[in-house]
Amino acid sequence: MTQRLPFLDRLAVPAIAAPMLRVSGIELVSAACRAGVVGAFPTANAESLEAFAGWMARLNDEAAAAREAGTAHAPWCPNLIMRRDPARVRAEVELIVRHRAELVITSVGSPAAVIPALHDGGCLVLADVASVHHAERAIEAGADGLVLLTAGAGGHTGWANPFAFVRAVRAFFDGPLVLAGGLPDGVALRAATVLGCDLGSMGTRFIATEQSLASAPYKKMLAASSLDDVMTTRAFTGLPANFLRPSVVNAGLDPGGTRRDGVGAGGAPALRRRFRGRRDPALGRPVERRALGRRGGRAGHGRAGGARAARGIPRVCIGLGFSLKGASETPDGLRGPRPEARRGVSLAPDFLQ
Repeated sequence: MTQRLPFLDRLAVPAIAAPMLRVSGIELVSAACRAGVVGAFPTANAESLEAFAGWMARLNDEAAAAREAGTAHAPWCPNLIMRRDPARVRAEVELIVRHRAELVITSVGSPAAVIPALHDGGCLVLADVASVHHAERAIEAGADGLVLLTAGAGGHTGWANPFAFVRAVRAFFDGPLVLAGGLPDGVALRAATVLGCDLGSMGTRFIATEQSLASAPYKKMLAASSLDDVMTTRAFTGLPANFLRPSVVNAGLDPGGTRRDGVGAGGAPALRRRFRGRRDPALGRPVERRALGRRGGRAGHGRAGGARAARGIPRVCIGLGFSLKGASETPDGLRGPRPEARRGVSLAPDFLQ
């Protein structure tokens, strides 16, 4: 018997709308929460600390209105990317505590530095991990639960088989588990709970919704792609990540010129030189020089990220598919209408049946 999450009875389905860089904005999070799905978002998606505070204030107001109306409202969930400016992370933690978030997901680095303050503020902390070793480390640091990043997740992806990973972690941990990676529908969610997880983290199904920050061309490309269009490479960030093959072609690059286990001809610096000056499809503006970094990123001993890799991620990579949670299952393989026919995530409980 696992430790129960206190908000499960407020959910329509046991799902988190995954935190996706440059995709999960306030409108998507708000709609997800109102539909009974945990609405998660990277704090980095807010343009400033003021905007971040404004997002949380609005979500709290909507939750209060739902309580007054006697309707369920799922939790909203900030995602703290740890390998960033420590001062910025501390400022975000202070705002999270001030606005009384129930749940926080940490990723790309150890959560140890933020757990004490978040616990003091009453927040549950779920740590994003991709190996048994890092699961053990996160639990030792005080994480309340784990998000298991498995093969099929995206952009930055895991490598473990989800069946083996969940059962390996359940052998020593009875706290909350969230399965992330390749969950296309309600059947997969049900399988995740039977396997021993409390929730599933789904991203791809929410990218083409009205409320998503993704651009119209991105949504159209996603809907037209199939499972065979997903490619895994280290070429863009130094870490294994899933991308849509058409996005790489649209950026003027040759998908065949990148190796699954390397950075391809010329290395990551050469790729960044080619990206410099291109327009970010997610935002419709040029890639910013400061986002390109000066050095190629590389993984740090199999961790779920590294400071050098995080600094070296081109913004254009994010817009082209870096943010695809569950990219191994694209709309051609999903049950129900295609994403462009959807009218927002308010339909989430229906299409997850």
